Amino acid sequence: MTEARESAGPYARRAPGGPCWVSLMAHELAATEEFYAELFGWEFQPGPQQLGPYVRALLDGREVAGMGQLPPDRRLPIAWTPYLATEDVDGTADAVRLCGGTVAVGPIDAAEAGRLAIASDPAGAVFGIWQGAAHLGTAITGVPGTPAWNELLTVETESVAKFYATVFGYEEDPVVDAGFDYVTLRLDGRPVAGLYGVGNALPRDRGSHWQTYFEVADTDAALRLVVELGGRVLRPAHDSPHGRVATVADPEGAEFSVVQDPH
Repeated sequence: MTEARESAGPYARRAPGGPCWVSLMAHELAATEEFYAELFGWEFQPGPQQLGPYVRALLDGREVAGMGQLPPDRRLPIAWTPYLATEDVDGTADAVRLCGGTVAVGPIDAAEAGRLAIASDPAGAVFGIWQGAAHLGTAITGVPGTPAWNELLTVETESVAKFYATVFGYEEDPVVDAGFDYVTLRLDGRPVAGLYGVGNALPRDRGSHWQTYFEVADTDAALRLVVELGGRVLRPAHDSPHGRVATVADPEGAEFSVVQDPH
């Protein structure tokens, strides 16, 4: 799941379809910053402000994620949202609509960050589309405190896999296993995201949604810290082929997973 990698500088171009950023919209931005600063060691810098108050999270001076503040009157789900790279956000937004998805925000210009849109797939899962200008997203991965993987939880994978493959050009790599519905999305043979069909186990209050995994040095220690900081453990730590994994929620309820690299 994880792979130690630093991009070729913070302004490196990303292959179209590649995950390039994760962003969280919260109600109490200052308190949310404190939680993630303690958990992941992040520091914060402001901007861009096109969608309201927004900060970029930095680790060792390099950008890893973003956080914005929801307007008080917007009672939207608090959730981490992955952004997928594109060379033409307007064309990609058109493709989303043609393939049965919805574009909720944009495309809009985001100052030096480029141009972006926020969309949802036919099953309702929200994701971002980002056409980078000078700046394009997460500058380092593969170390604790950085995004490691993005996974879509949905009822079944077949229809949404076709949607993402058509819009972004992914290759589909399904798991052939009775009773297990999983598709890995690849670009040029490299795994970039997963689709997990969980059937009736999908939470009714959330519906289909993307989930971000963050790398940690010690999953069990991270869970203790999450609880100390006011968050919750939703799925306890367990060992997987990709490392020791758990799912948690921050104090406002934003869900994410943590993974300890087994190597």
